[in-house]
Amino acid sequence: MWSEGKVRIRDIADELGVSTATVSNVLHGKTEKISERTVKAVEKKLEERGYIPNMAAALLARNNSRIIGVVVNDHPKYEGHVFEDPFISAAVNHLSDRIEEAGYYMMLKKARRVSDAVVFASIWNLDGMVLIGFCEDDYQDLRDRIRVPFVIYDGFADAQERFGNVVIDDFDGGRQAGAYLRDMGHERVLFISDNDICMDHLRYLGLCDGLGHKAELMIVSMKASERESCYRERLEALKGYTAVFAASDQYALELIRFLGQNGLSVPGDISVIGFDGSREAKSAAPRLTTVSQDNFLRAEAAVSLLLKMISGTDTEKTVTIPVKLTLGESVRRIG
Repeated sequence: MWSEGKVRIRDIADELGVSTATVSNVLHGKTEKISERTVKAVEKKLEERGYIPNMAAALLARNNSRIIGVVVNDHPKYEGHVFEDPFISAAVNHLSDRIEEAGYYMMLKKARRVSDAVVFASIWNLDGMVLIGFCEDDYQDLRDRIRVPFVIYDGFADAQERFGNVVIDDFDGGRQAGAYLRDMGHERVLFISDNDICMDHLRYLGLCDGLGHKAELMIVSMKASERESCYRERLEALKGYTAVFAASDQYALELIRFLGQNGLSVPGDISVIGFDGSREAKSAAPRLTTVSQDNFLRAEAAVSLLLKMISGTDTEKTVTIPVKLTLGESVRRIG
């Protein structure tokens, strides 16, 4: 294996005929302006030459690096601001604390492709990984390509050998929201999401179960500017509902702002419930009623499960975290 004393970023760049900036950007996941072909060539060469950044060399000389990687899906819906998303930032914050308490180092990476995690795990000799926001096919593919165990923090997949899953009770969260709206006299209820699959589908099914009847479903764009256009086009339809349950606090708060800009008050004209229990929900005006998840407990469960897998302990591969409806000021009683 080469060490950094024998191979440098410049050596990799010279061998491939690219700039050192290109190699550095690939190393740090900044690949938006680099062709897929060049990215793959650089990743392959880095792996072939065993390039290890100097700051990690001492750690990686051990059999165990004591590094846990946290890989976040830099999905286009975040529009280049993934770490500014309230759910992502809360997750990373709590994972960092739990990983450090366990005596490990956390290494954070955002990635557009789950295949980036393969090179990431190899270059840094990771002991394990926590993945946030990828889809089921990604996890199955990753399991077949890496040797280290990993835990899904926010995703939808059946846990199998060498990977586990920490989920929240999405169905029950929807059910709690639906039952509360029913008790508050609401019948004309709308569910807003950018998809009707996986976790959001379970939240919708739970909503219908809690209401005791089917709620309407509105699929909106993942892009903020397009969501506003969608609401504007459907403003008259929105006025026909007494309550909206949004798949996230972000969508709920966006909707409240939009309604206010168009002469509708919350909860006076329309009641709104979110999902996540974010800090923004607690400080909003009106304070948002939301289905809260315990980020501390979720991070603790994810790290505990991963450490058991790293040590080879036989353990249940799926952990379900309960959720709780937190009442705010965004829902009013009618009838």
